Amino acid sequence: LAVHPRKLRELSALRASSSPGGRFLPAFCDALTPLFEVLRRSPASDRVARFAAAFASSSASAAADGTGFLEGFLRFLLVASAAAHRPARFRSCQIISEIIMQLPDDAEVSDEIWDEVIDAMKIRVQDKIPAIRVFSVRALSRFAIDEEDGGIIDIFLETLEKEQNAEVRKTIILSLPPSSATLESIIESTIDTSESVRRAAYSVLSTKFPLQSLSIKQRTTLLHRGLSDRSTSVKNECLRMLKEEWLVKHCGGDVITLLRFLDVETYELVGESVMGVLLKDGSVRVQDGQTIRQYFTANTEDAEQVSSIKLMEAEVALYWKVMCMHLQAEAQVKGSEAATTTGTEAAVYASEASDKNDLLDGVLPSTVAEFVDLVKAHLSAGPNYHFASRQLLLLGGMLDFSDSMNRKVASSFLYELLNRPLEHEVDEDGNQIAIGDGVSLGGDLQWAKAVSELAKKVHASIGEFEMVIATVVEELARPCRERTADFMQWMHCLAVTGLLLENTSTLRSLEGTAIRPSEVLQSLLLPAAKQKHVDVQRAALRCLCLFGLLENKPSTELVKQLRLSFINGPDLVSAMASKALIDLVSWHGPQELDQAIGTEPSDANYEKTQFAPVDISDLNDDDLNVGVLSILFSGFHKDDWEFSPEGDNHDNVPTILGEGFAKILLLSENYPSISADLHPVILAQLVRLYFLEESKELGRLKQCLSVFFLHYPSLSEKHKRCVSSAFVPLMRAMWPGIHGNAGGSGPVVSKKRKQAVQAARFMVQMVQSPLFSTETAEQACMSPESLSSSPGPFVNYDISEEGLAIRIAVEVGNSQDKKSAPMKAYALALCKVAVLLRFRQSEQKAIKCMRGLVNTLAASAASDKDLMKELAQMASRLKSLDESPEEELPQDQADAIFGMSNNSHHTQ
Repeated sequence: LAVHPRKLRELSALRASSSPGGRFLPAFCDALTPLFEVLRRSPASDRVARFAAAFASSSASAAADGTGFLEGFLRFLLVASAAAHRPARFRSCQIISEIIMQLPDDAEVSDEIWDEVIDAMKIRVQDKIPAIRVFSVRALSRFAIDEEDGGIIDIFLETLEKEQNAEVRKTIILSLPPSSATLESIIESTIDTSESVRRAAYSVLSTKFPLQSLSIKQRTTLLHRGLSDRSTSVKNECLRMLKEEWLVKHCGGDVITLLRFLDVETYELVGESVMGVLLKDGSVRVQDGQTIRQYFTANTEDAEQVSSIKLMEAEVALYWKVMCMHLQAEAQVKGSEAATTTGTEAAVYASEASDKNDLLDGVLPSTVAEFVDLVKAHLSAGPNYHFASRQLLLLGGMLDFSDSMNRKVASSFLYELLNRPLEHEVDEDGNQIAIGDGVSLGGDLQWAKAVSELAKKVHASIGEFEMVIATVVEELARPCRERTADFMQWMHCLAVTGLLLENTSTLRSLEGTAIRPSEVLQSLLLPAAKQKHVDVQRAALRCLCLFGLLENKPSTELVKQLRLSFINGPDLVSAMASKALIDLVSWHGPQELDQAIGTEPSDANYEKTQFAPVDISDLNDDDLNVGVLSILFSGFHKDDWEFSPEGDNHDNVPTILGEGFAKILLLSENYPSISADLHPVILAQLVRLYFLEESKELGRLKQCLSVFFLHYPSLSEKHKRCVSSAFVPLMRAMWPGIHGNAGGSGPVVSKKRKQAVQAARFMVQMVQSPLFSTETAEQACMSPESLSSSPGPFVNYDISEEGLAIRIAVEVGNSQDKKSAPMKAYALALCKVAVLLRFRQSEQKAIKCMRGLVNTLAASAASDKDLMKELAQMASRLKSLDESPEEELPQDQADAIFGMSNNSHHTQ
């Protein structure tokens, strides 16, 4: 590298002395030709390519000499870029991109040659070699900035959407110019599977897009993703964008101004995350003179001091809540460190803890009465200050309630909060409509948590919390028990009841209070679940779930009501009932819920291998012989669930059931009553739901399942066995036309088949994922001698790729008798999946077995020449792995393998 500048000068002088059209250009190209023959990249070859590019770009400033070297060299490279030889295409694109990136702005090159370069690079963007695509994108990036028709940008965006190589995606992201057309694609790349692509997306957003050019939704989405990213480098890039660009450059270092850009009332968690990372980083700290007390102002009139309170904006209230919690947490950490150390170190930690506590005391209201006045002032200001009042309410947990007078003031305030009616609106017809979620105190789960936290701090004695809240419940329940309450009173009573049940560890703690547990169930919750108003039913079902979680064994009436509400209730009620049933199944187990109502499955063997077929639209209260899991599983097959147009649709039935059954699979060791043969059925349904359902309402479910699928097969051999066993049932369920129904053709059928193939390949990836267990890894590496001496067919058959390949081959063989078009397409798709599976040399019995089944696959794939080549390669690989290729697998061992294949998925 050190000699490059000198050599560039010497070559430039030689080129300048050459006559136009002389021998320099041909000689230079001839000297460079060996570079185009090098098959592998190396530091030396890359240096030569960069040297050639630097020389060519430097010649542009001397274009007046008339040699025409740059244009001639570019035409030479364009010819090489279209060569069939891969190294030639790669080197030419590399040098072209380097020339364009280094070319000065005043370079004099004809438009004709640039048009040729652009056209050639557009073709190379589709090259099958990723490295060539990378350099072609780099070459086009400089033209994309100034182009008028946007053709290059369109190519970039189309390529980005389908590009499989992470380095190419990263290069495209870095090459996209800032515009409204490119912004959305760059934001989408912040959830790319590749860490480098995500980091590049945040870098581009930081440098090319000012804070004001992004919508509030885009800002909060970026921060939520970046600050919670699993990659440290991506987090750091997002934090750099937040600090250096957004906070310092666009907000002048004022964190309150930054929070205003984020609409913390709508995106509270994002605002808290931003405050948290900035406090941890040291970018934000309490300034001298800053305190909540500055919002108390005193005016002296006629010798009387009148105190007034200045209302806080939402951003300011959030700022003080997070700041005070941070100071309290730091003080506790330093105090703990002081307690666990000795000597000078302990004294230093104690001093730091004392400083933090003093700073916190100086920030908070000086008395409990001031705190109460502050919160009341914001509550009285109306719904626009509800957010601020909730933030301030949480500060109560940091105050001192050891004084009886302080407790009395706070207790009186809590009584007001618990009895505060739910807010509502009146529609055009005069009907009342509750504001909020309809189930929590104040219509807001976070508000209910704030009230409960304060109540537990004020009433900290054993049993005092339950005693106080139960008294309020009993008062609110009187009109409900007397049947004189309207639906708003019902909802208010149920909201306080839910707050009580949610913060109680056992029903025994309610004995001796104003309202006993049996009264809560019989005279309040069950009647509420039968009310006509949907919101009252939802609130009642939530309370029934909380009540059931506190019971040692779920009561009969409770389980019956939840089942009935799931079956017959409106969609919002069914969603709440399904959530309650899933929670009770997770806590008590499905067998306990079935025993509570005396359920006895009519066919134990049938129930053991698959769920009982249930049409929930035909069920009624008398159908007690259907297990709770079968009823819940039937919810997957109902295709007319409605989704609420408001919110994030987290409370729809498919999402709740999907997350619930995924939890059951993960924690299957806790539920021995659920047959292991049902696990593949559940897994197949989850994969099917993940690939078939495309409605935006299931976005959260897909996120949940993507994480679940990533980890589930790696947990144990049992989980990987479940994946393998679920493959064939899944494919049979997803492939259109193989069950006797009309197969047909057209875009809908084609799309379904494509989704089925995607699901099949996804299952193969799950089977190929490594196990976390070291024992499994040791078994996988056992020698053929030890395997041949072990009893049974071969080790780990049910969890191996070999086992899945044999299952697929058997399935293809079973489908050959059916000559329908859907069945032929189904078998062909299975063959394309089978060639993706790998065989270990240690699995000699599986290898021999599969060698005999390759012909079965070939018979179904005869119409696809490319697939036939892959099957031939597969057969060759199997033969090379076979340590005794002339010997056949004994029939008894083959029968044992096929027996395992048939027994592993009874649903076939």
